[in-house]
Amino acid sequence: MRREIVHAGSGQLRYMIREIVEFARHVQELGREIVWENIGDPVRKGEAPPQWMKDVVRELAAEDLAYAYSDTPGEMETRRFLAARANERLAGITGPTVDTDDIVFFNGLGDAVNKVYGLLRPQARIIGPSPAYSTHSSAEAAHSGYEHLTYRLDPERGWLPDLEEIERTVRYNPSIAGILIINPDNPTGVVYPPEILEGFVEIARRYDLFLICDETYAHIVYGGATETHLNQVIGDVPGMAMRSISKEVPWPGARCGWIEVYNRTSDPQFATYIESIVASKRLEVCSTTLPQQAIPRIMGDQRYEDYLAARNAQYEARAREASEAFAGTSGVRLHTPQGGFFATAAFDELPPDGEIPIDDPAIRHLVEEKVADADPDARFVYYLLGATGICVVPLSGFCCDVPGFRMTLLENDDATRRWTFNRIAAAVAEYRRSSGATAQAVSDQEIATSGVAG
Repeated sequence: MRREIVHAGSGQLRYMIREIVEFARHVQELGREIVWENIGDPVRKGEAPPQWMKDVVRELAAEDLAYAYSDTPGEMETRRFLAARANERLAGITGPTVDTDDIVFFNGLGDAVNKVYGLLRPQARIIGPSPAYSTHSSAEAAHSGYEHLTYRLDPERGWLPDLEEIERTVRYNPSIAGILIINPDNPTGVVYPPEILEGFVEIARRYDLFLICDETYAHIVYGGATETHLNQVIGDVPGMAMRSISKEVPWPGARCGWIEVYNRTSDPQFATYIESIVASKRLEVCSTTLPQQAIPRIMGDQRYEDYLAARNAQYEARAREASEAFAGTSGVRLHTPQGGFFATAAFDELPPDGEIPIDDPAIRHLVEEKVADADPDARFVYYLLGATGICVVPLSGFCCDVPGFRMTLLENDDATRRWTFNRIAAAVAEYRRSSGATAQAVSDQEIATSGVAG
């Protein structure tokens, strides 16, 4: 074409969570049954929403206004309900008051993420965690045209960040305008203690930044972790929390998310920036109406808190299962998650030439072609997929230089879930044992104690 039409940041749009599906489909076509551990959809993994929630949606679907436009920032009743809930979290705490104008709805948090980053100046950067959640890292990198700026989550410290390192990065990089926090974190499952969140707030205050906190899993916290929300610690610093109904209701297909804006008027540039996000939504008219209308009726129901508590107990038990499955496997560490739907394993060492036996020659050929130029952890993931049909996501797909992989805690069938955890652990031992560089370090006993021999 006579003019270059491709955006400078288009090459940064990567979402390995979905990209790996294409390869898995090829393996499936060759006869291997796939165990989908790549994406956080509780419904697809067998968790049915409670009947009373379905009844709420069914009743709403019979109302005419469920088919109408909502207000651009969202249904007034719903925004009023959510603002009240945000303010209730401040009981006995000094923090920013939220009103209805501080709640803005989007068609899922993917829509929100694209607007939050896309409406920043390209020169204004947001630093985020690594491993990174791909929607955030891709959107931030694409808006700037450069690789996503990250701070490291350290597997040696249970995936907690080093605040001193973050401050040094911020101090010497004046392009940084904001900090992204994901709490509970996806993919690692770590839940930040209050003092870590307060440390982020202090850095933002000291360097005149704003904060973004993705709180998609804010109410899916277990294992003794503290449920702390951004508005409880942010004080007078400008920022926003991102929330949705996709995980905790659960209703991922609703594509319904929102931001809660804090201290909007504390900085004139921040106020103008938030108004530009709302103006961008006006061009679309509004977000989908019916899921918004369901929020007060579901979250305000007296059964809702008991429902969340039961789910959290369930995920806590599954997190222990995952941790126990990997406890006897050397060369890999799985920090027991305390929030969200995921468990992330990090390799201490990963042989460059490891393999897992694949009994089907056609699948083996497909895998061998795919791993020719793959990252080391992606190589393991492809062999795992070809040999067992288990589809996980390599950590290299999360803007991360720590080799590892992410799997879910979502499988609702107990036997399938335990087999999956144990089979992955056994595959790690097989993979390391197959390499001449590490064979002496891995014994037959390690494979046996990891749970599954074949």
